[in-house]
Amino acid sequence: MLTTARQTSAFVAAVWSRSRSLTATLAARVAQYIDQTVGWPRLPKAIGLAVLIGLRHQLRTSNLYAAEPGPIPPGSPAEAGNYLGARTRDGSYNDLKDPGMGSVGCRFGRNVPPEHSYPESDQRLLDPNPRLISRTLLTRDSFQPATTLNLLAAAWIQFEVHDWFAHGSLATRPWVVPLRDDDPWPQRPMRVERTPPDPHPGAAGPPAFVTQESHWWDASQIYGTTPAFAGALRAPDGGKLRIDESGLPPVEVEATADLTGTAGNFWVGLALLHSLFMREHNAICDHLAQKYPYLTGQQLYDKARLVNSALMAKIHTVDWTPAIIAHPTTVTAMRVNWFGLLGEKLGPRFRRSFGRVSSSPLLHGIPGSPTTHHGVPYSLTEEFVAVYRMHPLIPDEFTFRALADDHVTARHELPELSVLNVRARLTETPMSDLFYSFGRAHPGALSLHNFPRHLQHMHRVDGTLIDLATIDLIRCRERGVPRYNEFRKLFRLKPVTTFEELTGDTALAAELREIYDDDVDLVDLVIGLYAEPKPPGFGFSDTAFRVFILMATRRLESDRFFTTDFRDETYTVAGMNWVRENNMRSVLLRHFPELAPALAGVANPFAPWTCVSPIRKASA
Repeated sequence: MLTTARQTSAFVAAVWSRSRSLTATLAARVAQYIDQTVGWPRLPKAIGLAVLIGLRHQLRTSNLYAAEPGPIPPGSPAEAGNYLGARTRDGSYNDLKDPGMGSVGCRFGRNVPPEHSYPESDQRLLDPNPRLISRTLLTRDSFQPATTLNLLAAAWIQFEVHDWFAHGSLATRPWVVPLRDDDPWPQRPMRVERTPPDPHPGAAGPPAFVTQESHWWDASQIYGTTPAFAGALRAPDGGKLRIDESGLPPVEVEATADLTGTAGNFWVGLALLHSLFMREHNAICDHLAQKYPYLTGQQLYDKARLVNSALMAKIHTVDWTPAIIAHPTTVTAMRVNWFGLLGEKLGPRFRRSFGRVSSSPLLHGIPGSPTTHHGVPYSLTEEFVAVYRMHPLIPDEFTFRALADDHVTARHELPELSVLNVRARLTETPMSDLFYSFGRAHPGALSLHNFPRHLQHMHRVDGTLIDLATIDLIRCRERGVPRYNEFRKLFRLKPVTTFEELTGDTALAAELREIYDDDVDLVDLVIGLYAEPKPPGFGFSDTAFRVFILMATRRLESDRFFTTDFRDETYTVAGMNWVRENNMRSVLLRHFPELAPALAGVANPFAPWTCVSPIRKASA
């Protein structure tokens, strides 16, 4: 009888699971039909949210393709006891059943089937000529501002990208880009370094590429992934980070950074955020040490990193993303991702009274829900990298203002704020004035004819001259990221049939038609993303948004430190409260309380700040 009961129970569970799966699949197909016929941005918020949930389900089932297993870190899971409740330097042991998943050196995954992810042939890779596209379609004629954002939003996304991915480059056998006779490029021909392939390629399938950062959202851009940098950054006691009088790591620590990698892209905007969250780490250490005086320096460091990383993920989810995709439906969707349908205030009270009554993240939010990889080992993807090519956000010229009275103190061009000049700028201008200046200024719009001129003629630290716009185009082509129309089809969007349909502008359509030889299927992904009309409130395209629908939740749901181990036992009670009670505004005001007048009345810290002027002060 007992066996029969168990068999019946198993059968009922299987039927229930199958029926739920079929219901979800049907709902996803309905969502796709509504999206393609009406468009989610045109729907009432509640219906729009339901459609986005259906689209996400479909993307999870059809647009996740595994990378090969990553390198197995030294030791074994049994020896990882110190890391059960702490992030590792290289990202290993996040998934205890697969210790190498997402660690440094792992392959990027894909959001498109393998047969669609082969690199383009050498001939097609240069057709149309990427340098010609850079000059004719991307060059900034005049600055087009994104008026709903401030410049901190531009610095923030580069700050986060440096945590997520870095491919590196290979100087041998560079791509040789032909130049027209009227091209002013001083070095002929133009050479572009290649992306290094996986040093341990598989036997079959398209080439794969590996990351020099961990795939996890672990604040590695601050803490470092190399033993030399991570060790040099540590203060001798208290679990803190070393910060000098400028607000940055001491010069001898910076000397351990590899300036040929992402550290070579350092500039004042990144310096502000690195300094801010290094200070935040140390403030968390002080708070935890006061609450738990028995914690060792290593324990304080580990807990503070957990809290700091989670706070950054929260800021990105509920502050930055709603600022750059400010449609009412997506603003609500991002808050539901973090807080659940119960919301920021009701949710904690509900959990204290009743606990988590459902394992679904929809009700309570992703943090604290069960870890899930949706059947595919976690990694970031090449398509995710491609849609984060947002260099037009960066201006060429910067105005610095005094927080005291808003008067202009300096004007600089982008090279004057770059890695070798950062300390000089920080010496000249107080950091609070720099934050105020960035809060008052606008980034560029993600549009054609708005690529920073200085990034098209950029000198690296080693003196190499590069055109970053040309490189952006080549990177997608050499890594097998489909071109715009094919990309849309693979993400179940209707392909465009004409250049006018793509751009919504006859003049832009004519420019693209000439460059792409009247073949809309040749349009590069990056060009299509910049040319495409955007949904209301959006800073980037709806096509790019399809990748975010899938990956924005995945990088939270797959990380045990945001899911099963997002709890008091791992973070401490005080640590969990720190994440719960803070956001970008509170972090800014904790370390720079003098910014309060500039943030007064500002709903989102990544939106334009209030002008602090003598006239306003007098009227106040």
